Amino acid sequence: MKALFDEISIRSSRMVTKKYSTSFSLGILFLNKDFRDPIYSIYGFVRFADEIVDTFHDYNKNDLLVKFKADTHQAIEEGISLNPILNSFQQTVRAYDIDLELIDTFLKSMEMDLHKKQYSKDKYEEYILGSAEVVGLMCLKVFVNNDKALYDELKPYAMKLGSAFQKINFLRDLHEDYCEMGRVYFPGIEMKEFNEECKREIEEDIKQDFQVGFEGIKKLPKSSSFGVYVAYVYFYSLLKKIQNTPTNTILNKRVRIQNSKKLALLLRSYVQHSFNLL
Repeated sequence: MKALFDEISIRSSRMVTKKYSTSFSLGILFLNKDFRDPIYSIYGFVRFADEIVDTFHDYNKNDLLVKFKADTHQAIEEGISLNPILNSFQQTVRAYDIDLELIDTFLKSMEMDLHKKQYSKDKYEEYILGSAEVVGLMCLKVFVNNDKALYDELKPYAMKLGSAFQKINFLRDLHEDYCEMGRVYFPGIEMKEFNEECKREIEEDIKQDFQVGFEGIKKLPKSSSFGVYVAYVYFYSLLKKIQNTPTNTILNKRVRIQNSKKLALLLRSYVQHSFNLL
């Protein structure tokens, strides 16, 4: 029965999410149960594409990404894939009418990671659009449960929140991106000259994205607002930790939030959300 294969497929997406991201996994747990598996499926798709360009160094990454894109299109068109991650993803795409343009824009940014090492302002914004903002829009399609008017209203907020998350990841992963991948995402910055002033400018830009994104969280339906708020609280806390971390430390190791701290943030978020203190 295909239903059994579909269940195996979504379990695969859940496993990928839980293995790769405790923060997103926590947020997903506090979504309406009907939305959890669709978000797992989106994360699984995004993560697999990211793994191709970031970690499969002993293989032809370009060929793998081209095949992954073709397999994604075929899965969506035919409504099935023998790749469990793509099978669960295509179900979400079809159920929530996720535009193929969003998916292709994301995959274009993944392709940029195969070639780009230093980003101009225009290319940086193009990369952010594909790697983060359109992923936020895919999730928003689920969060509004096919309410087109609400989707159109919340689009700019979702894009800014996705942008904030991605820029924080860039700051957190500076050492890995530069030393291991040779990538510098932030435009106009020479890593040998990266200092506190550069760091503060980036942090202020992220804070502005967060301010816009937070307004969108308050407009989300209750069925999804708490889960998104949990992710927001985690990433905002990560930003504050980065702000309090010297530049030379950022350049030499990845900043993390301990699991005990994540639990405390979760409890605080629950109280704030339950009592409408947002």
